[in-house]
Amino acid sequence: MKRVRSLFLSDIHLGTRACQADRLLAFLKEYESEYLYLIGDIVDIWAMNRTVYWPPAHNTIVQKILRKARHHTKVFFIPGNHDEAMREYIGMSFGSMDVVADHVHVTATGQRLLLVHGDEYDQVTTCHRWLSVLGDVSYTVLVHLNRALSWMRRKLGVGGHWSLADFAKRNVLKAVAYIGDFEQAVARTAKHRGVDGVICGHIHTPVVRQIDDVLYYNCGDWVDNCTPIVENANGRMELVRSTPELRLASVVTPAADMTSLPHQAESGGRHRS
Repeated sequence: MKRVRSLFLSDIHLGTRACQADRLLAFLKEYESEYLYLIGDIVDIWAMNRTVYWPPAHNTIVQKILRKARHHTKVFFIPGNHDEAMREYIGMSFGSMDVVADHVHVTATGQRLLLVHGDEYDQVTTCHRWLSVLGDVSYTVLVHLNRALSWMRRKLGVGGHWSLADFAKRNVLKAVAYIGDFEQAVARTAKHRGVDGVICGHIHTPVVRQIDDVLYYNCGDWVDNCTPIVENANGRMELVRSTPELRLASVVTPAADMTSLPHQAESGGRHRS
């Protein structure tokens, strides 16, 4: 078991068939941390209002998180739009778990990172709930199609991670513009708050990039990408992926993103894996 300083997870979507619970459980078994941040859409209450789905593995994940909270891990839960019912508990503590609207995490190197789920920066979610639900259903269909494609790729011996949903988001012009607008809005808020960076979720697009003076992290999700962010004991931040073989692999930053990242790993802890 590996001991790290902090773990950042978002968009687990417990209560749906799309949640990749086995890969998350394998990750949680491998890592212990001082801090555990659950950055929204942990339990998909939207989906459970349509169809109740709660297999034993989903219950095991909840019990494992609660067990970590009982054993010296400080847990912060920031509700998202899919588990917005939990927002009525903001400001309350349940043992070692605090429910908060947002939070500023200070890394081992002294960097201040604002943690938000991010749905408040999504105009589709805030202004057109029905369109957001329709998009959620469409995304779920893409994820299930991707499962079949991934199985075929493994049978053919094709390695590496490839996501149909991610391909669609990166190659449909409106989706690309939507992601860019979202990232800029989140970064502006972080800059206004006077922090060094921001960690969010919501759009299921794992990435680390520099936006003006703000370091932008997105955790991704546990539906399609299976990506957490890890802060090591020395403050080094990593975006990693849990593979179908239940191993961890570093997420490779696309070349377009690499050009926007400053070389600050040696001097300040701003690091990209």
